[in-house]
Amino acid sequence: MEQYYGLFVYGLSLLTMGGIYAVMALGLNVQWGFTGLFNAGIAGFFAVGAYVQAILTTPICRDHLGCYDVPIPLAMLAAMVFSAAVAWAIAKICIRLRSDYLAIATIGIAEILRLAFKNEIWATNGPRGVSQIPKAFETLPGPWNALAFLGMVAAVVGVIYLALERARTAPWGRVMTAIRENETAAAAAGKNVERFRLESFVIGSALMGLGGALMAQYLKQIDPNVSD
Repeated sequence: MEQYYGLFVYGLSLLTMGGIYAVMALGLNVQWGFTGLFNAGIAGFFAVGAYVQAILTTPICRDHLGCYDVPIPLAMLAAMVFSAAVAWAIAKICIRLRSDYLAIATIGIAEILRLAFKNEIWATNGPRGVSQIPKAFETLPGPWNALAFLGMVAAVVGVIYLALERARTAPWGRVMTAIRENETAAAAAGKNVERFRLESFVIGSALMGLGGALMAQYLKQIDPNVSD
């Protein structure tokens, strides 16, 4: 019986991790699938969301910024907002780059963010990272806590998927597809290509930050090497 219980818990773990990666994949799909933006710096926005979640919710913060006692749902929202803000600042500089050049730039930016999290010890505790991160439903007895967390992740994936499907078939999504297929033709049709590309980059990065916030909760620990 214990063996079957262990397999059951292991299955829950795999499904939860798969759901978290699905959130980040949906974010990448907004950028690459909708608009053709080749963002290779996913780990950077993931890390921003994870650290925001950790700093805002962790109760013990002797060695890093924190102890704000923010409710978990609000911290997840803040992780998305911070990731979107970082993406906006980066997009204002890099959004005009195309294909491989944008990929190279985003890889470099992700590495800069990783080094910042590693060296700003006062804020992130450096290489040791942040531990004892509160997790949604962790007060429930096992395996109900794992099932509830998986349910939350599945609900997040479902809501995001349905919202993006609605957006894809809306005029906004059709413009994104036009930009992906022929940017010059979209511009000739009077569409503000740069603005739409910026929107795609920011929305996708916000979802990557949400994935980071979920991962920080799930692992209950985050450090600069987790997103490598």
